[in-house]
Amino acid sequence: MNRKTLQGGDYYDFLLTNDSSFFQHPFHGLHMSSVIESAAGKPSKSVRQVPRFTSVRTIGALILREMNTSYGRSPGGYIWAVLQPAAGIGMMVAFFSAGFRAPPLGTNFALFYATGLLPFMMFTDLAGKIGQALNYSKAFLAYPRITFMDAIIGRFILNTLTQLLVSYILIASILFLFETRTTPVMGRVALTYAMVGSLSFGIGVLNCFLTSRFRVWQQVWSILMRPMFLISGIFFMYDDIPEPYRSYLWYNPVMHITGEMRAAFYVNYGGDYVSPGYVFSIALVTSAFGLLFLRRYHRDLLHS
Repeated sequence: MNRKTLQGGDYYDFLLTNDSSFFQHPFHGLHMSSVIESAAGKPSKSVRQVPRFTSVRTIGALILREMNTSYGRSPGGYIWAVLQPAAGIGMMVAFFSAGFRAPPLGTNFALFYATGLLPFMMFTDLAGKIGQALNYSKAFLAYPRITFMDAIIGRFILNTLTQLLVSYILIASILFLFETRTTPVMGRVALTYAMVGSLSFGIGVLNCFLTSRFRVWQQVWSILMRPMFLISGIFFMYDDIPEPYRSYLWYNPVMHITGEMRAAFYVNYGGDYVSPGYVFSIALVTSAFGLLFLRRYHRDLLHS
């Protein structure tokens, strides 16, 4: 059977379930004669090792499968990944430019809202996709060579690269089309996306356990994300919020990400409240708890 006889994601399903180097007996790689000789105290002359980079190949196959199922089967494919945030930015620009002469920072509405919306959308997309990794790949996790970490890492890599590409296209387009009078500091931009990636991974891994363990958690998570859209600094500046509400907003890690992104594009904005250490700490704690629970309960979750 070759690739031409299989359609869409079926090829990658076939690759995952039929590649003998992926799923082998626990004693694979040892000839029976070698086992007998070793048991008898004789030195083994021919011992084949387990294939190297098996996990890397598994993750690659999972990535290819998800690319095909998520973007390859819908008209437009990856175009929708760009159009969705572009439409959101366009609607906000049209709405707020009708009532205000200038955005809260800088002179260009599109760039101001893009620097808030794109990191937020990356966070929600990654956390949501990683949170569904166990359910999405449950059929393949029955095989001993595919672990829950393979499924999580595969989804994290694919969706991170997708969101980075979308952000690059949209921000580059805004800088090219409009006179924004800004000079991005690439070091701070990189720090912003490192914060987004680490926080999304940590929250996503914890979500992965909670979603698989408690069926109601998916609805709870959706409800929690609705106010987050309003309190993450997409429409406003942290410094403009009066006390004591400003102090409450400080504990929202996405608010720090938005502030760092704005500071990366507006040199006159310091973003003194931003604490990367706080964001990375939350990412580390949630990752540790999520992985701990998944390692302990993932077998039970797969059979639930």
